[in-house]
Amino acid sequence: MANLFDEKALKEIAEKYTEWEEKIVPEWLSRLPERQKEFTTLSGIRVKRLYTPLDLKDFDYLSKLGFPGDYPFTRGIHATMYRARLWTMRMFSGYGGPEETNKRLKFLIEHGETGLSLAFDYPTLVGVDPDDPMAEGEVGVVGVSVPTLLDMEIIFDGIDMGSVTTNMTINPPAPVLLSFYVAAAEKQGVPYHKIGGTTQNDPLKEFIAQKSYVFPPEPAVKVAMDLIEWSVKHLPKWNPISISGYHIREAGATAVQELAFTLADGIEYVRQLIARGLDVDEFAPRLSFFFAAHINFFEEIAKFRAARRMWARIMKDWFGAKKKRSMWMRFHVQTSGVSLVAQEPWNNIVRTAIEALAAVLGGAQSLHTNSFDEPFRVPSEFAAKIALRTQQIIAYETGVADVVDPLGGSYYVEWLTDEIEEQAWKYIDRIERMGGMLEAVKNGYPQREVMDAAYRFQKEVEEGKRLIVGVNIFRSEDIEEIRKVPLLEFDQREIEERQKKRVKMVREMRNKQKWERALNELRRAAERGENIMPYVLNAVKAYATLGEIMGTLKEVYGVYVEPPEF
Repeated sequence: MANLFDEKALKEIAEKYTEWEEKIVPEWLSRLPERQKEFTTLSGIRVKRLYTPLDLKDFDYLSKLGFPGDYPFTRGIHATMYRARLWTMRMFSGYGGPEETNKRLKFLIEHGETGLSLAFDYPTLVGVDPDDPMAEGEVGVVGVSVPTLLDMEIIFDGIDMGSVTTNMTINPPAPVLLSFYVAAAEKQGVPYHKIGGTTQNDPLKEFIAQKSYVFPPEPAVKVAMDLIEWSVKHLPKWNPISISGYHIREAGATAVQELAFTLADGIEYVRQLIARGLDVDEFAPRLSFFFAAHINFFEEIAKFRAARRMWARIMKDWFGAKKKRSMWMRFHVQTSGVSLVAQEPWNNIVRTAIEALAAVLGGAQSLHTNSFDEPFRVPSEFAAKIALRTQQIIAYETGVADVVDPLGGSYYVEWLTDEIEEQAWKYIDRIERMGGMLEAVKNGYPQREVMDAAYRFQKEVEEGKRLIVGVNIFRSEDIEEIRKVPLLEFDQREIEERQKKRVKMVREMRNKQKWERALNELRRAAERGENIMPYVLNAVKAYATLGEIMGTLKEVYGVYVEPPEF
């Protein structure tokens, strides 16, 4: 045991603390009452007036903290953290057609972005082509339309795919989009071992939060594991999954729920891969995570620190991982979209800066900062540049990147880290008793928990118990503030027609026999329960469209319809 404080010191502090509480505090309260009777984090954790060594009286430094780059990695997965290398500045990009997104990527690279990140439109997210009736009015709206290999080639025209890493926020159709990316890189002459990036590829969180599901839970997980298994063997620099708490949090979960459900998803995926006969140290180093940075500053920092410690213990004690890298929690952070509001939109710049700072102080490896105009539509170049500059100011001007885990040892931060971890374990234990996260999702447990948390938060806002500047406190009725926001303008109808014509052109120019043979082979592989990735890649190279490939898989796996939850 390496307790920080000896008994004699704690006794003296306890005596002084009692004197302070009984004599000094009442005197101050008589003259200046506190703003409210009780203070809590967004997760409802009650926060005391003051934290001292008494709150850490049994705190074992080596088992709880240790050192950066060493188990349990509470203080960071790298020994020198940002002193050696800053986090990757990966701005979420993508709108309209491939041409518009290519232009935006080049704009961000020119202004210092260090990692690319693709957002896809809703038809792409659910695996339908732009000429599908379901896609009408949605093509290019919330991301870029990518129904064919040709579209991916255009997105990366003039961008060396061997020298950039790309994050793709895609889930059910992840095997198809990764195949588009790999095939496009091959056409540029990039060998597999140089292809770097991430596919989100997290099906369980789709059922919990984002709801962009396609297949039922079991085949959805099977397809995601196919991608991981194939990538581990063929793409050594690729992160084949980003286990995502971000969408769970954006749907209304608390920080504790976000942490617990994300880790429970990760546990399920590790078990699935081990059941396939993979060694944990073979695939675990390529697992990555994705969290939100919300506005409650210290709770977010504590959440990130608890996440690293919990995952390290899960990998070591539950799954017998031997390599340090297998115990690392490498994670990307995106500032909170739901914390941004339409009222007084310029205030969102401040919110994003605070959330980004929490991510950095929490030790993120990669960061996206939301643009202040996101309550309205896809960010303009003006807003995206401010969001990128926010990261750069934190990195180069504030000094927070000069010290590893600068808040380590704070009585409050260490207590809050322990408290969040303890509450998250309670959720995980409950899920384990249900038979794991796949069974919990099928039973609707995390879905109900998130809905209840979202309702409670909204009720607190409406009752004035949670204050949001410009919304329920310091409200402004000046709608001119909104009219002054320079929104991104693009012709959605023109883009939709262009994408329809491109899909039609691809269908006409491809080799029909190769295309038909590739889809038939994919169908048979899915029916046999094989890993579908080689067959998807083959179909992509035959210029099968996203909708055709996903349609073939739907014939085998079926389509999920969510039961109602009340």
